[in-house]
Amino acid sequence: MAEVLHKVVDELRQGEAFAPFMEDPNVFTKKFYIESYGCQMNFSDSEIVASILHEEGFGPTRNFEEADLVLLNTCSIREKAEQTVRNRLQAFRKVKENNPGMLIGVLGCMAERLKAKFLDEEKLVDLVVGPDAYRSLPGLIAETESGQKSVNVLLSREETYADIAPVRLDSNGVTAFVSIMRGCNNMCTFCVVPFTRGRERSRDSESIYNECKNLFDQGYREVTLLGQNVDSYYYTNTDDSAVTFGLLLEKVALISPLLRIRFSTSHPKDITDDVLHTMAKYDNICKYIHLPVQSGNTRILSQMNRTYTREWYLHKVERIRSIMPDCGLSTDVISGFCSETEEEHQDTLSLMEQCRFDMAYMFSYSERPGTLAAKRYEDDVTEETKKRRLTEIISLQNGHSRESYKADIGKTFEVLIEGDSKRSDKDWCGRNSQNKMVVFPKMDAPLKKGDYAIVKIREATSATLMGDMA
Repeated sequence: MAEVLHKVVDELRQGEAFAPFMEDPNVFTKKFYIESYGCQMNFSDSEIVASILHEEGFGPTRNFEEADLVLLNTCSIREKAEQTVRNRLQAFRKVKENNPGMLIGVLGCMAERLKAKFLDEEKLVDLVVGPDAYRSLPGLIAETESGQKSVNVLLSREETYADIAPVRLDSNGVTAFVSIMRGCNNMCTFCVVPFTRGRERSRDSESIYNECKNLFDQGYREVTLLGQNVDSYYYTNTDDSAVTFGLLLEKVALISPLLRIRFSTSHPKDITDDVLHTMAKYDNICKYIHLPVQSGNTRILSQMNRTYTREWYLHKVERIRSIMPDCGLSTDVISGFCSETEEEHQDTLSLMEQCRFDMAYMFSYSERPGTLAAKRYEDDVTEETKKRRLTEIISLQNGHSRESYKADIGKTFEVLIEGDSKRSDKDWCGRNSQNKMVVFPKMDAPLKKGDYAIVKIREATSATLMGDMA
């Protein structure tokens, strides 16, 4: 998944996140604490891990100092994320000095690549578990409790965790992530995902449908279908009939018109007209696509192995907007990839000018050991140049975001209420179909989280729309 948040989230600090465990806290003999880093797939995986631990008698704690088991679900996409994890592990290790029974584990994308360093060289952790090995956690914990260091980072061609009901760590009870596939077959040269998460495999469509239906029945009103590349979802049923991503979208959309559907992330080469027409057909499929471009120059795109040209990407954006004129569009951009010239950087800026994205995740290139780029190309753009180009990209995008949000003033949107505004409990906040955050006064309307409100926009910043109920 290209979309990366690059922030630390302690998913268990929100009180409501503990609700699934609180029926009888005395049933749990041990406590666990988990933090997730990076992409939405990691957050979804943490919910699977919580479910597995729940079945083994572990209950959650908000305080890692009292935990029997501390887990970090890690991201390897940038060096900064890895350093953050290492700093956190060092902090946990200090606590462990006064609590020798505490076990510290690393999950996710850093597990395979840095297992030797974490276990042997730096002695920061007791167990290391890769993304496809979470079912083995109970056995690994038992081994570690007996004094062994435990590792399982084997990748799988079949594992999808389809039969595990995730414990929802999202505290709002309105939105939820549903993983539909794992791994990635796109060997983008800058990316570690194919090496840390393995090859693509799609989860069976019935289990996805059932999970989404159960969420709706529990009161959730929005699901985000997750995959490293959701558009390449493809599952063959026992009767040899095939389910494409477009068919899956339709299947989930038909659960109820009150259930919103989002998805992430799309690869430009795989998002088809079939998917776009399905989105346009159903009002409850949100009109928003995250479409990572990475660079606006064809030579750099070729070096990244993105398998499309600048012109092809621009045509895809035109196609999206011709089928859905109101579709929100965001992207990923990398500055300073190997051998990028100043003229090629200008090509990225000019593509952004043409596309006018509503939002973007923007980073300077960070060489990751083991990737194809690290093996093939010299990381020869200076850090100073990378940062300067990134500043220019961010400045341009900030202007586009302001224009996009201001263009919504006077428009009316259906907003799904996610909870109180961060600034005031007198205001609701929620997102419209285009994934823009909307804040509006509660007034005396009999509304609650999970309800829909019609809101007319009166003002805007570069990241938030403010309005009033229409």
